[in-house]
Amino acid sequence: MAVGFAQWGNDLYTGRRSYDIVGRRRTWYLISAVIVLLSAVLLIKPGLNPGIEFRGGSQFVVSGVSTTDQTLAADVVSEVAPEEAPRVTTVGGSALRIQTLALDEARLAEAQKALAEAFDVPVENVASSFVGPSWGKDVTQKALNGLLVFLALVTVVMTLYFRNWRMAAAALIALFHDLIITVGIYAAVGWEVTPATVIGFLTILGYSIYDTVVVFDKVRENTADVLDQTRYTYAEKANLAVNQTLVRSINTSVVALLPVSAILFIGAFLLGAGTLRDIALALFIGMAVGTFSSIFLATPAEVTLREREPKIIEHTAKVLAARTAAEGSPEGAPVAPAVVHVGQLRPGAHLGSAAQPKRRKSGKK
Repeated sequence: MAVGFAQWGNDLYTGRRSYDIVGRRRTWYLISAVIVLLSAVLLIKPGLNPGIEFRGGSQFVVSGVSTTDQTLAADVVSEVAPEEAPRVTTVGGSALRIQTLALDEARLAEAQKALAEAFDVPVENVASSFVGPSWGKDVTQKALNGLLVFLALVTVVMTLYFRNWRMAAAALIALFHDLIITVGIYAAVGWEVTPATVIGFLTILGYSIYDTVVVFDKVRENTADVLDQTRYTYAEKANLAVNQTLVRSINTSVVALLPVSAILFIGAFLLGAGTLRDIALALFIGMAVGTFSSIFLATPAEVTLREREPKIIEHTAKVLAARTAAEGSPEGAPVAPAVVHVGQLRPGAHLGSAAQPKRRKSGKK
């Protein structure tokens, strides 16, 4: 299987096997637009579920319990504060976390005592705390500031590095695509948005940009001399780059998603609500969506922007006209996209002298 996968990657790199990803970009645009639209709807209904750090309130953590009956905990707190709607989550296998709106000191102590009696634990096992909403506002503001600075730096650096603002624009499109879908799916799951979730959202921005830059680097390499030849169009050269980096993107994503999946499993099913679960879910969704966008959205978007340049338009028309003349097709007839081929590779070995042109033997014409 490993040999077959390596051969598949080798065929993609050389062009022996090719998927017309760039040519079918309208399909990917439609899929992305539908998913982004659904994510936007999810952000409105049901919307994000802010944690206590962002909305403020009182929190109890009952540890060392023999039962994790959430209904019992909710009923006990509701008896002390009937107007409240407590949120109860299981933490690990022997603790419960109960969150309510802010309670005064008297009701805080009464609820603490009632929880201890209900779960038959010492009062010391019921920890109470109050979290003000200002802390969450401060975290949100800093996260937004960090996001704006990050986007500005990414735009400048990518424009300078690739010497073309269109690659930076395409990378930002892919980045917003990843962020909106990740936040939308997180809203659909209904888990609380905690500071760990925000960290996860910001982390996937870096992953998305990194994966896109690797593909763009290959696009720049393949298209460096595109105007000096009339055999392939810019889109066909860029499509080769996507195929050449396809195996690398899959391998990187699998390697990154495996440990995140393990953390998500541990956080969700073994430890219950907590930092691990929140950050792992954001990372898992973001990495999976980032892999999709780096292959099916970033480069196609970059090609769409580049094909608006006059010199690319003129070159594409010249290539298609030459191809039509060579095939003897009527002028204006649709021409099938060509598959770009490069030198044959041998997996795990250098070509060496085998890649050099064969010298004719003397006496032969």
